[in-house]
Amino acid sequence: MTVTAVVIANMVGTGVFTSLGFQLLDIRSGFVLLALWAVGGLAAVCGAMTYAELGAAMPRSGGEYNFLTRIYHPAAGFVSGWVSSTVGFAGPTALAAMTFAAYATSALSEDANPWLEKALAAGLVILLTIVHATSRRGSGGLQLIFTILKITVIVLFCIAVVVITDSPQPVSFFPVAGDGALLTSSEFAVALIYVSFAYTGWNAATYLSSELEQPQRTLPWILMGGTLVVTVLYVSLNFVFLYAAPMDAMVGQVEVGYIAAETAFGEIGGRFTGLIFAMLLVSTVSAMTIAGPRVIQVMGEDFPALKALGRTNKDGIPSTAIFIQSAIVLLFIMSSTFESVLVFSGFTLALNSFATVLGIFIMRWRQPELPRPYRTFLYPLPPLIYLALTGWTLWFVLISRPVEGLFGFGIISTGLIFYLLSAKKSQ
Repeated sequence: MTVTAVVIANMVGTGVFTSLGFQLLDIRSGFVLLALWAVGGLAAVCGAMTYAELGAAMPRSGGEYNFLTRIYHPAAGFVSGWVSSTVGFAGPTALAAMTFAAYATSALSEDANPWLEKALAAGLVILLTIVHATSRRGSGGLQLIFTILKITVIVLFCIAVVVITDSPQPVSFFPVAGDGALLTSSEFAVALIYVSFAYTGWNAATYLSSELEQPQRTLPWILMGGTLVVTVLYVSLNFVFLYAAPMDAMVGQVEVGYIAAETAFGEIGGRFTGLIFAMLLVSTVSAMTIAGPRVIQVMGEDFPALKALGRTNKDGIPSTAIFIQSAIVLLFIMSSTFESVLVFSGFTLALNSFATVLGIFIMRWRQPELPRPYRTFLYPLPPLIYLALTGWTLWFVLISRPVEGLFGFGIISTGLIFYLLSAKKSQ
């Protein structure tokens, strides 16, 4: 139950509470906007089905690091771990903490102070780092409580908005003329960048595989069940945002949840709801503080030159790795803008998962005799669907946002250099 909570909490966070404002810059169709989230959910479910087979066949913590090491080469695994530790978890954790601070300050004050927001975000990261680095029991219990609260609040918010809103916005959620062209447009592909980031985290359970009882049996259901729950929540929440608030009010805005709540419930109700949303983001930061350091830990176990990263405390918690990831998160918070972290981390993560999903074909061909307690349902459709959608998105990122795309490749190149240096030192 706790690992399922980690999957859900990793996914339901920054993206769903911020992405709609960016999507509205180019798309104004209610049907197409909801289709974005449905397509993103389809890709995530297909990815989860593929990862489930890989995780059941190779049950070890570390996620893509473990998979790519086995499928391709230790260098590929190292680079994947480098991406996950420097961008994959640190970037989204920083964004979640920054969004928490933005919602909290908007709810409590009309005059937001950027440095106050940074201080709040950093304080949250430091607090959760201490909690998760010192107690496994407190870690799992805290995560489960926050995840249950998150789902409950989102469901109640959706119901309350629909019931209370007397004059819903004139938005059609059924196809109209021109929607077909939008679904295959570059604008749709670029908008999927933000949606795919919102779904980031569907693979979180693979980072904790070795901590599961019977991972071959439980991991597939955790991955797919958590992803399906989040897909329903995302489509419902964005429907409610569009149902309650004018599109013009949300265009280009980060705090779309606060805007929708203020429109539906009034100023006081909006502030109260914004504060609740801020608290929900605590579980996202918490979940990533649990899962991410396991990648750093496994890298430390595999590379003698990095053995200090694999150390655990008396309770078996990788406290060193937790502190290192949190230090990177704090660096992002203090030095980067929200949008820059969002785009380049989303692009780099998509490359990581693209290579992993592609690996299922390689493993089926190269090791057909490998025991597979779970085989991807409807294979090869799920991995093919995921690769097609993700490849399409990556291509348009390079075309429309080349700087962020090249920065992502730079992160990968840096990881390869570190691998060569650490491998040479380990010899």
